[in-house]
Amino acid sequence: MLMNVTFRQLRVFEAVARHLSYTQAAHELHLSQPAVSMQIRQLEENVGLPLFEQIGKKIYLTEAGHEMFRYSRSIAEQLEEAEEVIQQLKGVHRGHLDIAVASTANYFATRLLAAFARRYPGTTFSLDVTNRASLLRQLEENARDLVIMGKPPGDMPLVAESFMDNPLVVVAPPDHPLTREPNIPFERLARETFVVREAGSGTFIAMERFFEEHGIRLATGMELTSNEAIKQAVEAGLGLGIVSIHTLELELEAGRLAVLDVEHFPILRHWYVVHREGKRLSPVAQTFREFVLGEAAGFVSAGALGSG
Repeated sequence: MLMNVTFRQLRVFEAVARHLSYTQAAHELHLSQPAVSMQIRQLEENVGLPLFEQIGKKIYLTEAGHEMFRYSRSIAEQLEEAEEVIQQLKGVHRGHLDIAVASTANYFATRLLAAFARRYPGTTFSLDVTNRASLLRQLEENARDLVIMGKPPGDMPLVAESFMDNPLVVVAPPDHPLTREPNIPFERLARETFVVREAGSGTFIAMERFFEEHGIRLATGMELTSNEAIKQAVEAGLGLGIVSIHTLELELEAGRLAVLDVEHFPILRHWYVVHREGKRLSPVAQTFREFVLGEAAGFVSAGALGSG
């Protein structure tokens, strides 16, 4: 027996499920709270199972609610995709792009988006700048059109395409004694203290693996959650740092940090544009993917790359 469910009911349900609040959903949809409650009640009657349960003053999704939420999001995405396809068939270059990028990638991601918007002025964007753990969660939930990140995990069904090198370099304050030494032996780093990114970050994972491969134990004095914090700590003399060359343009130009000439460096990583396997990209997402693969490197400072 088919459920007699309307798109309106699904739209209201999706908003309530996302916010876990009738009040916030009503505000978002410009409806009264009784109207939202009525749509949810009718949907539950059609489904034949409760979709929410209330414990104290909070509401939670039931098992059936979680399933319905997954399908309602998928249906909404397909409707948005259909609208964008139709608009493109009409010759209208427009659409909404929903992407997430690693915090390190944000140093060039905004340039990419600005250039893309100039070429396709009808496009709009949602940009989430976040850490690796959040990116992996969003990929698992298929919550974004595209993700820009470092090396993706091998145990998720993903399509990941490399589009640019991401060299990791050792940085120090400009007055550090090692800034005057050429071809510093790798073993010399064992006598230095490093300020590092959090353990789950892509930079930390790559750095730890690199040191282990060369038989050096990394001495860490401070763990920080952003590249800006790392650079500021290095400037303050709290230790050496290892960061992407793409984050250093302003500091190198201003002479606030120096890249050390260390044996075996840089650690060469890559940037990837990623989406879930089997995901049908909307026209604007597919166009942005092709733009990134073909032109991203041209929007990264040649000066910063040359410093690595």
